[in-house]
Amino acid sequence: MRIVVDPDIARAETLPGEAYRSAALHAQLVDRVLATSWQVTLDPSLVPPATVAPFTLLPGCLDEPLLLVRDGDALRCLSNVCTHRGSILCEEAGAATTLRCRYHGRRFGLDGRLRHAPEFEDALDFPSERDHLPVLPLALFGPLALTSLAPAFGVEELLHPVRTRLAGLALDELTLDPESVRDFDVGANWMLYVDNYLEGLHIPFVHPGLAETLDFGAYRTELEPRGTVQIGIAKPGEERFDGGDVAAWYFWLFPNLMLNFYPWGLSLNVVTPLSVDQTRVHYRSYVLDEARRGKGAGSGLDRVEHEDEEVVEAVQRGIRARLYRRGRYSPSRETGVHHFHRLLAAALDG
Repeated sequence: MRIVVDPDIARAETLPGEAYRSAALHAQLVDRVLATSWQVTLDPSLVPPATVAPFTLLPGCLDEPLLLVRDGDALRCLSNVCTHRGSILCEEAGAATTLRCRYHGRRFGLDGRLRHAPEFEDALDFPSERDHLPVLPLALFGPLALTSLAPAFGVEELLHPVRTRLAGLALDELTLDPESVRDFDVGANWMLYVDNYLEGLHIPFVHPGLAETLDFGAYRTELEPRGTVQIGIAKPGEERFDGGDVAAWYFWLFPNLMLNFYPWGLSLNVVTPLSVDQTRVHYRSYVLDEARRGKGAGSGLDRVEHEDEEVVEAVQRGIRARLYRRGRYSPSRETGVHHFHRLLAAALDG
């Protein structure tokens, strides 16, 4: 099916219920949107020098076997599949100076170049470029590393809104909290989860605790070419960033990455479509100031997550109804959702 969204939000209708139920559309979105997007990799801090670390890009969705490799000072992202017969090269993280395929002994350098291929002495025009491991683009941003299988746009276009608004924040000092790393499974289409994240309209109704810390009247959304920025303003006396009144910066980076900055640090969400009606949300936190944790809009995040899960799953049940067709966007509160749907439509149209 095709997604069509009127550019005028005052006239536009939301996506039809069928868009959240269609297995065919889901497959198109995985191939044309997720596979061409920038995704967060394994945490680079877990890869010391002369170490290789395997990981799967968007497990359960793209399922692409990749490697983070630290070769001296250089950090690279390589395919974790041997170019001979497709065997997985590396199963466990560890120290290494080369990569050796256990199937037929083919050996690669940490730069991905083929070094040795037993019994290929008589092969013509060998090795060619396709015999080396694909090297993926890699972008570092604070404690994060992002890569893409086939990027449809530049990573700086994605990250620019964060860099400009948080230019004074010591992003390189953010430290992973290992105990925060977890996954939440949501019985709903991934787009419903993103829809919910992109609007503040539900905050007073779904998140009473969060509503006590944020000034709902001052809450605003700003649109960017490849995402949105939601700015939560602190109520008087509530925790805020130094030198201003902002309690939280909520960045959504197209299509499925959420960076939530609070005075204490960063909460990250990666939304992974598992199927047309199942979603996994990967969550991890990076701490800048432990003393400020548990205060203001950045407190009670598990509670907020479960509140979102509950309402999104209820919506999934609702859009299955035969009597539901489609709704309308709130011009004042749902500009982010409208923007998301227009970006999806543009990506599907190529």
